Amino acid sequence: MSGMPTPVDPAVRETPADAPVEARFQLDYAGFSLDVDLTLPGRGVTALFGHSGSGKTTLLRLLAGLERARRGRLVVGGEVWQDDAAGVYRPTHQREIGYVFQEASLFPHLNVRRNIAYGMKRAAGGLGQEPLDQAVALLGIAHLLDRSPATLSGGERQRAAIARALATRPKILLMDEPLAALDNKRKEEILPYLQKLHDELRIPVVYVTHSPDEVARLADHLVMLDAGRVQAAGATTALMTRTDLSLAHGDVAGALLVATVTGFDPAYGLTHCSFDGGTISLTQPNLHAGDTVRLRIQARDVSLALQDVPDTTILNTLPVTVTDITDDTPGQAMVGLDARGTRLLARITRKSVDALSLRAGMQVYARIKGVAVIG
Repeated sequence: MSGMPTPVDPAVRETPADAPVEARFQLDYAGFSLDVDLTLPGRGVTALFGHSGSGKTTLLRLLAGLERARRGRLVVGGEVWQDDAAGVYRPTHQREIGYVFQEASLFPHLNVRRNIAYGMKRAAGGLGQEPLDQAVALLGIAHLLDRSPATLSGGERQRAAIARALATRPKILLMDEPLAALDNKRKEEILPYLQKLHDELRIPVVYVTHSPDEVARLADHLVMLDAGRVQAAGATTALMTRTDLSLAHGDVAGALLVATVTGFDPAYGLTHCSFDGGTISLTQPNLHAGDTVRLRIQARDVSLALQDVPDTTILNTLPVTVTDITDDTPGQAMVGLDARGTRLLARITRKSVDALSLRAGMQVYARIKGVAVIG
């Protein structure tokens, strides 16, 4: 994340560097079963995405040991926490986890400082002041430490709850829709801090959500669940533009790009960001040359042209190749585009597809009406 202060790290561990999380679970309930086999990155944010009832929270609870699978194997930080074939099972209180619920669940009779200190009591070996100070700095809550939970906004309470989870120095941070109970204003208040977690933690974060916006803003890795099964798992940048998946259709469809700030035009207040497919110019203050940024380009904001026409108010035009065309909502089509190795999407009318005689392999120009810097 650009423009953030020098990182502090509440999660430096003596474990194998970036050791992946191995999670295999089989679980049966009346009317629902879960069967997953996943290898998750040992660092960064993995989003568990799917509609209600898809198994997201169940999988999170299995990782935490709050539920036990009929058959399972779980390896975190190079340590086996569950292996039913070998008779190994580490209960929740012996797992070095941080867990953040939808509701902050702070103790109402303790101030923020004492809430965080209480969470530290369960850390193995006991911890001193340093983890608390690091977590407080990361979440920006130093000015809240002497406040009671009743006096905090929803976003402040959730930041305190995340600090409490991090102060234990967990090997994995589990977050169950931490923004679901917040209104839009409070979500925007807490999102920059969640983005800091994305950049600065050196442990895996597993983040449950049904929000495509949160996936785009926070996740490096994405697991899409449906009816207790994995539809797809992989890099967020790749899965968001796969037209065989739900994220690449409808009004939410778009591409996620990682770009580098390469220049500025102070006369017009423009910042230039380059990626493999070219350069995107946008109005975005507080960026610096060399910053790495995440750009979201909505499919609805991309139009196509057969020629590069300079006389237009649309600032960004990129040469692209049509790779595929699929049906979208009635009367609409989703066009897959290759921008020198970077995949984009354009959501246009079926009439436009026919009018331009679009087909796979055609060289066209993508005219981008809107770009959002989201990280």
